[in-house]
Amino acid sequence: MDLLTDEIECALGTVVLVARAGRLCGLDYGDGRDRLEATLAARYPDPRLVPALDPFGFSARLRAYLAGDLAAIDDIPVETGGTPFQRQVWAALRRIPAGRTVTYAALARRVGRPAATRAVGAANGRNPVAIVVPCHRLVGSDASLTGYAGGLARKRWLLRHEGVALPGRAADDRPRPLHVARP
Repeated sequence: MDLLTDEIECALGTVVLVARAGRLCGLDYGDGRDRLEATLAARYPDPRLVPALDPFGFSARLRAYLAGDLAAIDDIPVETGGTPFQRQVWAALRRIPAGRTVTYAALARRVGRPAATRAVGAANGRNPVAIVVPCHRLVGSDASLTGYAGGLARKRWLLRHEGVALPGRAADDRPRPLHVARP
């Protein structure tokens, strides 16, 4: 199966996106390429990554997000695969607006499984479409930054980019929009 792929260089390093049939089916970082390819291989028979320039306009929309248009990625259609519970968690993540965070426990309550905080965390960790399915918006019960497959430095950057005031930083000290080179 052919999957279209593109790479974007930005402040986060290389971002690799994968799409097919008008849907984003993978987004990870260049140093997570093995994880991305393993996830795709589990979901698609004999996947073949085919380089493409801005598949379905998703690269342009991600660049717009990185440049400060935080809503640019909100309605990108995704194809995540996963179990029904994982898809439910990922859909709930997409309802967290940019600039906001939610605790794992609060998200467990939102999906109707208040005792499933760890399961929510596990589903969050298996998210195949980083940034667009905003797993970076989940925080610990004390608002601490916990776990992120792309690393806590990237999670911190994404949250600051979205205007989240993090501990040790003034609430009005927001990052400037990132200027991303166009292809």
